[in-house]
Amino acid sequence: MIYRGRILNLRRDTVTVKNGTSTREIVEHHGGAVIAAVTAEGRIIMVRQFRKPVERVVLEVPAGKREEGEDPRETAVRELKEETGYTAGSMELLTAMETSVGYTTEVLYVYLATDLVPGETAFDENEALDIVDFDLDVMYDKAVRGELRDAKTIVAVTLAKARLAARK
Repeated sequence: MIYRGRILNLRRDTVTVKNGTSTREIVEHHGGAVIAAVTAEGRIIMVRQFRKPVERVVLEVPAGKREEGEDPRETAVRELKEETGYTAGSMELLTAMETSVGYTTEVLYVYLATDLVPGETAFDENEALDIVDFDLDVMYDKAVRGELRDAKTIVAVTLAKARLAARK
């Protein structure tokens, strides 16, 4: 173990390779839940917030970290309410995605939230974000054109669009 932190740990493992051994640095992370929250009118609820690692404001779907041992669906329900104020009558798992298999254990569980009921937000004390909504088709087109850069958002938007289109 190299580092233990509040959000992640970093370890160095020795692995066997074709010509002997090598080392791998691995980020341990509890993962999280990602929510494509789509209204009955076909609008997707998103948030805008400054993200320090990329030094800019990012448009993204609501998401948040799992607590150790927490069911990902519970994370999705909690994060949707905290970040947007919405609760969902339906929370459907779209996929579980390994974010970067080369260096992290992080798994994000992507959900489609529908039958939305508005309510009050409960931002974490360190969150400063704006809640916005867009036509899902517009966001899908932005994803396909490469105008969205956040990977979890691209996945959530495209899978939500596909799932909802399959129902028609």
